[in-house]
Amino acid sequence: MTYKILPLYAAVALLSFSSCKNRDKKASENVQVEETSQGDSISQITIEPLLDSPAFSDAKLSLTAPSGDQFSKNTIDFKFEVENYELGAQTDKNDITKTLANSDKGQHIHFIVDNNPYSAHYEPNFSKDFSEGIHHIVAFLSRSYHESVKNANSFVAKTIEVGNSPQRQSNVDLNKPTLIYSRPKGEYTGKDTENLMLDFFLLNTELSENGNYVKATINGESFKITKWQPYIIKGLPKGEVKIRLQLLDADGKPIEGDYNDVTRNVSLK
Repeated sequence: MTYKILPLYAAVALLSFSSCKNRDKKASENVQVEETSQGDSISQITIEPLLDSPAFSDAKLSLTAPSGDQFSKNTIDFKFEVENYELGAQTDKNDITKTLANSDKGQHIHFIVDNNPYSAHYEPNFSKDFSEGIHHIVAFLSRSYHESVKNANSFVAKTIEVGNSPQRQSNVDLNKPTLIYSRPKGEYTGKDTENLMLDFFLLNTELSENGNYVKATINGESFKITKWQPYIIKGLPKGEVKIRLQLLDADGKPIEGDYNDVTRNVSLK
């Protein structure tokens, strides 16, 4: 399979052209697109790195309750502690992030169970219902426009057992390299359909050009992602959009784990 470097938009301001060009070149090295065509023309779908979001490098998310991992009741109360980050606040935006789908309720926690679509929580304490069995929970801080905060302390990963069911989630270990899907999600309308954010969370692995990477397949167009950061998807047609994310090793082979190959559908209207 051959790839070419994905071009980025040229700098707009002439006076800053040189510095912007160097910066865009550095960003483009982290995304490659498979050379595929639709009919007689190259696909219009592109992805570009989302840059300059507030870093929140010292933001921290901790789980204070529950402390155990085995529960007889199906409803569990969760209590989180948030440091150096304000839930409910609007994240400062730049020209690009102003165009993204944004929550009017502000910054929040993405709470993900068994790599299913997340629920958003704007308060640190809430309750969740679980079926019997083993469940894998990943929670992380999110900006108001749903970009995850990526640092060593911005997330919680936990495995719990509910009830007495012998059922097990097969082939999942949150202590091994794991890919957690986040965005895009659900339905987009109006201007929100123009720029969709592609974002995911990684556990116990790094991405690089010569190491592990994420393959994103969007409506049949494949992109090789070699840096963990959010991306902007452009050029999507209205209707149903199919997105597949795979965590692969340097040889392009799947990395073991049931969550490391996930497909989601979103709708653009």
